[in-house]
Parts: sequence; structure tokens; C-alpha cells
Amino acid sequence: MSNASQDDNAVKGKKKLYVKTYGCQMNVYDSERMVETLGGSGYEEVSTPEDADMILLNTCHIREKAAEKIYSELGRYKDLKVEKPDLKIGVAGCVAQAEGEEIIRRQPLVDLVVGPQSYHKLPQLEAKAGRGVKALDTDFPEEDKFEYLKARPKAKRGPTAFLTVQEGCDKFCAFCVVPYTRGAEVSRPADRILTEARDLVERGVRDITLLGQNVNAYHGAGQGGVWGLAKLIRELAKVDGLERIRFTTSHPNDMEDDLIAAHGDCEKLMPYLHLPVQSGSDRILKAMNRKHTAEQYIRLIERLRAVRPDIALSGDFIVGFPGETEQDFEDTMSLVREITYGSAYSFKYSPRPGTPAAEKGDRMVEDHIASERLQRLQALLTQQQREFQESMVGREVKVLFEKKGKYEGQMVGKSEYLHAVHADVSDVNIGDIRTVKIISSATNSLRGEIV
Repeated sequence: MSNASQDDNAVKGKKKLYVKTYGCQMNVYDSERMVETLGGSGYEEVSTPEDADMILLNTCHIREKAAEKIYSELGRYKDLKVEKPDLKIGVAGCVAQAEGEEIIRRQPLVDLVVGPQSYHKLPQLEAKAGRGVKALDTDFPEEDKFEYLKARPKAKRGPTAFLTVQEGCDKFCAFCVVPYTRGAEVSRPADRILTEARDLVERGVRDITLLGQNVNAYHGAGQGGVWGLAKLIRELAKVDGLERIRFTTSHPNDMEDDLIAAHGDCEKLMPYLHLPVQSGSDRILKAMNRKHTAEQYIRLIERLRAVRPDIALSGDFIVGFPGETEQDFEDTMSLVREITYGSAYSFKYSPRPGTPAAEKGDRMVEDHIASERLQRLQALLTQQQREFQESMVGREVKVLFEKKGKYEGQMVGKSEYLHAVHADVSDVNIGDIRTVKIISSATNSLRGEIV
């Protein structure tokens, strides 16, 4: 695009924005809000960086070498910046928070850097940045960023949506950077969450996933006092048109009695729970600063299954944490065999600068040993996932259809248990919830027929 074309677009209020999102569901939600708030500055979203007047990378700092991957991605835009001098490039999210001015120093083509708690200031930063002027904001402001965002355009939405209710974490697990990049736990007021949920439903959403770095630690101001997550869920369940509620990600220490009870008596709360344990070894759990034991986790799962026997469980596991022995790893395998998961995520430990675990370099597990353990754990988890999916064959489930399938006449949706379900349909629309009988199981999905 020529400079003249860019200027024409700016005059007409049709500047183009390309956003690339890394990491968790909360980053997906944050990216949506960034697009909306920059929409108030005349930007509309495009699908390729070559078409953009502004490129924004919304980054994640959880995975190994996350920052280096971002620098590599930025390097790919060097020629584009030469071709389009007015192109603005921004870095947002957790790498922005962790690296700050270092990003601008290492990559001079970056015009602005904004942390996850300050993205409501994007319009001001964007207006300031460009043509050699840099804009940086990685503060933890006291104001509620959600209240400063531009009003949502009333565009039609798909049938599912994320909704952030809580940010930050006070747990300080030894391996985790979240308390340093997202800050302390903060819960949004309940009335603002309910208002946003009703707005989403008016625009076509039927399934909402409540998000938080530690979502079940939610304690937000509500009518009559402070609400916990269970109270919030029960009030959301009263919203007409909202049919399904989920939440992620949780900590075992915050699964309070009323939240466990909600899984048994709140019909709209889906029978799916992501509840990371990280290890089955009490010694490693203590080193991780998890503040619970394997036995406490197992008893918690028993209580959940007592109120909702069919609940699908998901979890996170770290293999090769500093000091992990073969017996520690076997304790993890034993826990997995006892719990049985419908799905799970597992990773080799990798150090994050600034975290307590990163200082234990002399206790690192050799890479080939950690890799071999990860393969064994993933084989067991894959087997359990396959068995759980196969147990669905012959059952009837409720499927919320979200999009067209790969083949003519096929639709794809999610069951209550978050399984992807394919079905041949003739009279089903996106957003419909229909009873489907499962007739077969594939690697990562189920196939069914409308009842």
C-alpha cells in the first residue's frame, strides 16, 4: 500500500489493524477488547499484517523462550516497516509487561509497548506513537480498565464467548510468572459482569466461559456484599438466553463448598472442570509452593464427583521440575491413574527468569530424562482421553452448534463436556442446541446424528 493510500484511509477513518494473539483464553478476550477500543480511533481489523496500518502482538510469557519468539516475529516486519514508514507496531500482553523498555531497545521498529493492565490506554498511546516517537505503559493502574474501554459495537456474535471476571494471582507458585506480569488478584464488580453477559446474549451468545488467572478466587462486589464465584454463576444462570456457563482456570485451594455444590444443582453450569494439580508428589508440590497435597486434591475430586458423577476433568502437569526424582514422577503417574482425566495439558519444566524455581539451576532434571518422563505421562493421558471419548459412543448429548463442518451438510459444535461433535444436519442453524446421539469417536472429536 502506498503512503498516499494510507493517508486516504486515515482521512476516511478506515485504518487497518492486525492483531496476533499468543497464549491463553484471557489473551483472546483481551485482543477482542483491544480491537474494540482501537475501533474508536478509526481502526478496523484485518487478517494479514501486509494490509495493516498498525500491527499489534498480544503476547504470552508462560512458554519457554516466549520473549525470543516475539523478537523473531518482530524481525519479520522489518521490510514491511521500510516499505510503509507510517506503519505502527505494538507489543502488548505479558511479554510487554516483563520486558518493557527492553523491547524498544532491542527492536527499534516497535512504536508502542503496553502491559495487560493498561490496554484501555491504547488510543492515547497509538495517537502518540510513530515516526520515531515511542509510547510505553506497563503500569498497574488503580482504575478499572474495563470501565475506560469504548462501548462495544452491537455487532452480531457467535454462540460462544469469553468473559473476564478476575485477573492476577496471589498464589506465587514457584514456576509461574503470572503474579509478576498480571499483578495481584483483582475481581470485577458483579453488576458489570452481568451487564456484559446480557450484552453478549443480546448479540447471539449462548455459552459463556468465565476467565481468570485464578478464576475461582473471584470475590467481587455485588448486591448485598461480596460475591464468590458460585454466587456469580447462579446470578448469571438467571440471564434469559444464556444456556451454558463454564469457568477456567482454577486452583484447588479455592474450590469452596458452594462452588462444589453449584456443580450439582446449577443446571447451566456445564459438567466440565479444568483443575490443575501440576504434580502428584507432595515433595514437589511443596517445592512448587502449591500449598496442597496430592491427597487433598484427590479428596476434592471425590467431592466433585459425588455431586456430579459425570463431570469431565481436565488438568495441567509439569514434568522435570527441579529436584524431581523417578519416585516423584511415579507419584504423578499414580495420581493420574486414580483420577482419570478426560483431557489434560502436560509440559516439561522450563525456567522463567525472576521466579523462585529458576534459581534452582543446580537441581535441574537432565533434559533427556524429563523428555522420557513426559512421553510416558502423555501416553497415559492420551489413553485416558481416548477411553473417555469412547465412553460417549451410544450416549445422547446436547450439542451447541458453532460453525459449518469440513463437508457439505455437516455442522460442528460442542457437547456439555466440551467435546467437539460433528453431525450431518439439514435443519440446524449456528447457535442451535440439539440432542445428538454419538455414533463414533475419532482422535480429537466425536461424530453423531441428530435425535
